[in-house]
Amino acid sequence: MEILWVLIALVMLGFVVVPFVRRGRGTITRVPAGHPDAADPVNYGFAREEELDVRMPGPDQDLLDVLDLVQRTQDYRAAQQLLAGTEPEGERRWQRVQAFAGAASLELQQRPGGVGEAPGGQWLRVWRTEMPKDAGGAAVHAEFLVQQAWRTAAPGTDEFRIIMEEARTACGEAALLAPGDPVPYLVELSVARGLGYSRQDFEQVWLKILDRAPAHMGAHLAALHYWCEKWHGSRQQAFAFAEAAAARAPQGSLLAAMPLFAVFEHLPEVNLVAGFHQSETVTKAVHGALHAVHSARPDDPMTAHVRHLLVFFLVRGERWAEAMSQLMHVDGHVGALPWTLSPDPAAEFAVYRALAVAGYEANGGSPATLPR
Repeated sequence: MEILWVLIALVMLGFVVVPFVRRGRGTITRVPAGHPDAADPVNYGFAREEELDVRMPGPDQDLLDVLDLVQRTQDYRAAQQLLAGTEPEGERRWQRVQAFAGAASLELQQRPGGVGEAPGGQWLRVWRTEMPKDAGGAAVHAEFLVQQAWRTAAPGTDEFRIIMEEARTACGEAALLAPGDPVPYLVELSVARGLGYSRQDFEQVWLKILDRAPAHMGAHLAALHYWCEKWHGSRQQAFAFAEAAAARAPQGSLLAAMPLFAVFEHLPEVNLVAGFHQSETVTKAVHGALHAVHSARPDDPMTAHVRHLLVFFLVRGERWAEAMSQLMHVDGHVGALPWTLSPDPAAEFAVYRALAVAGYEANGGSPATLPR
């Protein structure tokens, strides 16, 4: 136990002498050497770092099975069938569209093609060719173009704009194929941010989403980016948007967690205030997010997103037991903010998990006392 006290002392010294809170990126720029080994994660039932799945924020075994099949066989049909059977207005369809698009984009990056070699992601091109009227394939293609723009070009360049304009056209085609589906408009929110839509044009897209899925958490998170200071709004506009969403959140909705995401998007570049993460603004947002996850449906796929961000804030607020409680729900998957902003999401998550374990044990906690 003495080594844990030493570890905690080093960590606390880091908070005072070497502040490491960086704006919105969720990364630690300086960490006491060796602290990921403060406790064996297996003691708490946690996965080892090399076992952490960086693809998704939480489990979706059907999606993982289909992704593996599609990438192994390069046959799109399993993906088409999965999306066809997924509720259009729900959060899961949006996550699955993003996952398929991301898989195709990464394949293309890894295998750009050349003489005698087909490019990666060919299954998506075949999908669009063989089933041009399939709404799922059209939505995946639109999201694929958006991800390609952000992945391969810098905002403001001609290349970026050309790809985004193509994505905007693809969003319109996908929307025509599925008039009641909010997903094509969710994809367009990223286009709006990238191309700098006027507020009037952005609001037109947003109203179409509200007509179809007014409590869609994924849509609200995508829209929040537009209103952030670093894009086309301000801190005040982003917080107003998040707080309005939380105020009108229906019972069981995760929209009550929106202010915490607004706080995250506007973290200062360097935090020199020791009590920032115990401040009224942060504490209120954390409590709203905790209420949201406690009242949400157990099968809501967006709950994992909120829990991951709670881990970030609870660790920084030194609320060790609460952080451990959230870790018990999400450990094993790290495909969510803030970890995905790091070059190595699994390592970033493991650092925060180690800090939570160290803080928990230094205050008398143990695997035996952690509620299951």
